[in-house]
Amino acid sequence: MEIWLNPACSKCRSAAAELDAAGIDYTVRRYLDRPPTPEELAGVLDRLALEPWDLARPKETRAAGIDLPRDAAHRDDWLTALSRHPEAIQRPILTASDGTTVVGRDPDALARAIAAES
Repeated sequence: MEIWLNPACSKCRSAAAELDAAGIDYTVRRYLDRPPTPEELAGVLDRLALEPWDLARPKETRAAGIDLPRDAAHRDDWLTALSRHPEAIQRPILTASDGTTVVGRDPDALARAIAAES
């Protein structure tokens, strides 16, 4: 399993603690230090069945100056903007070895990732 996290985020720390408690082996990606490429984001979004604007944190998006239309014509612009401003991406993002991907902000999503890895 891979987890994209910001160590300063309480939801990220909670998710990592849950993985530890479940005995799940995982790789940490500090996505603020090593931002995902637009292609990596597109893959995550495909697995999540979301659009880039659905994965954006509104407050951070505004702070980063990301003000793009939320439509298919601007999807690539969103991917580029989120790659350049990873602080605007929801977190944590967990991807199990079977490809199951969740935004692990709530217990149900986290449980799905753990179940997929168990």
